[in-house]
Amino acid sequence: MLEKLKSRAHALKNEALAVYLAAKDPRTPWYVKALIFFVVAHTFSPIDLIPDFIPILGYLDDLIITPGGLWLAVRMIPPEVLEDARKTVATRGVGRSVGTIGAVMIVLMWIVILIGVVYLIKFLLK
Repeated sequence: MLEKLKSRAHALKNEALAVYLAAKDPRTPWYVKALIFFVVAHTFSPIDLIPDFIPILGYLDDLIITPGGLWLAVRMIPPEVLEDARKTVATRGVGRSVGTIGAVMIVLMWIVILIGVVYLIKFLLK
């Protein structure tokens, strides 16, 4: 059972990387590139949008954003672009630089949310 889950997780990461590589291709439309950027950043980020220790919600974002975003992106990417990207992933594997980008995106999102909450509290207390 554990091996099956590990293999599915590895396949999902490979598919996410293929989608990421497809986003770099000039044949991919800009709106698909924007969707892919956010999905892949979330997937490879070592920092979660909603921390996992929060009951139910902590894992819910992982269970919805990654598979749902990848499913939508795969449907929107031109087939020939996706096939080329999958071939590249099969020879290269998953890199670490994508995780750094995802971590930076999540940290920036939390900073913006924190600033917004501080301003909201400041506004309500006046």
